[in-house]
Amino acid sequence: MTSFGFTRISPARTALALGVAAAALTAAPSAALAQDAQEELEATSAEGNVIVVTARRRAENLQDVPISISAFSAERLENQGALDLTDISQITPNTTLETSRGTNSTLTAFIRGVGQQDPVSGFEAGVGIYLDDVYLNRPQAAVLDIYEVERIEVLRGPQGTLYGRNTIGGAVKYVTKMLPQEFSLKLRGSYGTFNQADGVVSVSAPIGDIVRAGASFARLSRGGFGDNLAIPDLENYNKDVYAGRGTLEIGGYGAPVMIRISGDYTRDKSDPRNGHRLIPGLLSGAPVLRNVFDTRAGLNDPKQDVEAYGLAMNISADLTDTLTFRSISAWRKDDSFTPIDFDALPAIDVDVPALYRNEQVSQEFQLLYEGSRLKGLVGFYYLDAKSTTTFDVLLFTTVNNLNAFTAGDVRTDTWSVFGDFTYDFSDQFAVSLGGRYTVDKRNSTILRQTKLGRSAEFGGTPIILATTSTFEGDARFTDFNPRASVSFKPNRDHLLFASYSQGFKGGGFDPRGLSTAAPDLNRDGVRSREEIFDFLSFEPETVDSYELGWKGSFADNAINIAITGFYADYTNVQVPGSAGFDSNGDGVNDTFIGITTNAAKAEFKGLEFEGNAVFARDFAGSGSFVSLNGTLGYIDGKYKQFIDARGIDVADLRRIQNTPKWTSSGTLTGALPAFSGMLTASTTLSYRSKVFQFEVPSPFLDQNGFVLWDAALIWRDQDDRFSFGINAKNILDKQYIVSGYQFLSVAPDGTPLRNAAGGLIPTLGREGIATAFYGNPRQVFVTAGVKF
Repeated sequence: MTSFGFTRISPARTALALGVAAAALTAAPSAALAQDAQEELEATSAEGNVIVVTARRRAENLQDVPISISAFSAERLENQGALDLTDISQITPNTTLETSRGTNSTLTAFIRGVGQQDPVSGFEAGVGIYLDDVYLNRPQAAVLDIYEVERIEVLRGPQGTLYGRNTIGGAVKYVTKMLPQEFSLKLRGSYGTFNQADGVVSVSAPIGDIVRAGASFARLSRGGFGDNLAIPDLENYNKDVYAGRGTLEIGGYGAPVMIRISGDYTRDKSDPRNGHRLIPGLLSGAPVLRNVFDTRAGLNDPKQDVEAYGLAMNISADLTDTLTFRSISAWRKDDSFTPIDFDALPAIDVDVPALYRNEQVSQEFQLLYEGSRLKGLVGFYYLDAKSTTTFDVLLFTTVNNLNAFTAGDVRTDTWSVFGDFTYDFSDQFAVSLGGRYTVDKRNSTILRQTKLGRSAEFGGTPIILATTSTFEGDARFTDFNPRASVSFKPNRDHLLFASYSQGFKGGGFDPRGLSTAAPDLNRDGVRSREEIFDFLSFEPETVDSYELGWKGSFADNAINIAITGFYADYTNVQVPGSAGFDSNGDGVNDTFIGITTNAAKAEFKGLEFEGNAVFARDFAGSGSFVSLNGTLGYIDGKYKQFIDARGIDVADLRRIQNTPKWTSSGTLTGALPAFSGMLTASTTLSYRSKVFQFEVPSPFLDQNGFVLWDAALIWRDQDDRFSFGINAKNILDKQYIVSGYQFLSVAPDGTPLRNAAGGLIPTLGREGIATAFYGNPRQVFVTAGVKF
């Protein structure tokens, strides 16, 4: 048993928490930016060909920003039938956003080959998720449902300068709507297949001349796509969510000061989302089920329950005609109880009752300057966060109720200073320079015990048989992320740019690590403090990215095109892994351990295309049009180095996970006047080529290329008060794997190994684990809305 001691006092966290609580802060976007964007959007054409984004922390036309961005307006999201954040993945090049395996609301995000699949504390995200300019430090509860949204922006490539740590792959910005200046009441309801029943009520009203208050309430429910055959009361892949947001705005709409206070709350009581076995049970002989959405998972303790909420306040004040001060203060917390049944069978084989708890406090200050030639900002960011994971690991053993308990506690204390400026040497030529210096402190406590019975966190009264590992360690990382770009506008409709940017993802400690599994590197018979520290810790990883791009507009913005080519050098790549481990030397793996190393280097080369064109304006009356939106993503990613557990470079045998080589989509939309309003019809085809679920190829879990087909028909009255629509998603009912678990003995190239009898060899449990989770089947739903 090894213990590393530390003392940690954070007065900054205490002071900030008190300040946040006293002010009753809530999560909100930068008010001035949202206001400017809204006003400019309202001045665009009905087809929405001009989109304003805030990727550089200031409102700009999408076509004028030298960054690779996809932007989705509220109207386009409605036309696509987007229900949550993952729905935009199919129409965004080189982007993967999906619900994590075994959960309903935890997000797995990859952009341009960089991300993080494992949601446990200690591992940082590779793609930053921002809810109204507030960074969500953990992926739990980050599958954001789409309601009362202004727009969603997807920024591809490292965004370390303006958005900080853990945006090494990119960033996703979810921007909610500002409150209108007049009274507003909106009702929206949907009903569809699988008993989908969604309802959203939004109300706001002015309080005097400069104060507005509003709230939105959402009830989102759906029956399961399948059933749990082992527990008849449970459905599989169902949805049972209550959510709400409240907002108070003071000033804005031309006033020099804007204060926006808002809060959000989400409660997800959906049944546990369990996987589909792809192989028969090696011990029980349980056959593979016919319906891929059915399961036989027997674990239902603890009850699935996810609760997330946050408070923040955004202040924007115009100090002069050229200087603006902004402050973004936030507090967030979430708790997730989830039963994870790896083997998806009724009896205990590899069952993990799990609890995730996260809390964060953040503060950001910005000072913006906007002159005739020089524009930019300087800022300071602070985050104090704690994240804990608690697992009971229940394995098939001859001893009933044997529990390999694992608990990890990670504390993060990080601050950074940053600046980014653009200077227009002329109306055609501009140079942007920026940088961010970050100090990132991590502290981790890891506890491993062998118990009889469930842990107290899950309602048990266990007997502790042994403490197999205790670890306390801390690490401090510093990093400077530069950014530079040059842009040239030969005329007002075209932009050429070249850029360099860098991002980094924080290092830390594997919370599932086992100190007694650390190798005795000097073979002196003792695992030293340094050997254990090196075994459990991992270093930050970095990406250096280079881009060349062209954005062009033709025919008075009727046609818009954006093409970007990129090259990225990915170094010190963190490779999380888990494996069965024989802790008592009896030849049987009786627990599992996490092993994370900086074992790899990779490079990415790729191309991204986005275009939209509006044809036949007013062809069938005023406001009618036909439009085509298209996207194409190509990425050639490969490891240049990948050192395996044997110390051998197996880069040629490893693949970039969750990153299809090709992504593409096309949406054809037509609108014409009808029934005293506008009738809009759209259809979308999207394609993703083969996806590897892990670095090691898996013949069970890797998904071959597939096409999805969606369609929608929506009517809105001429005053935009009433709307009615029908959406169909995955019309051809394509079955496709999005994630999974595998614990089988394989060769270095991923080929499954077999025993003398020709059977697969499990590495954890007795039944063998190759368990898959699937994307949503065909869904059809109708939606009606009314505004007062």
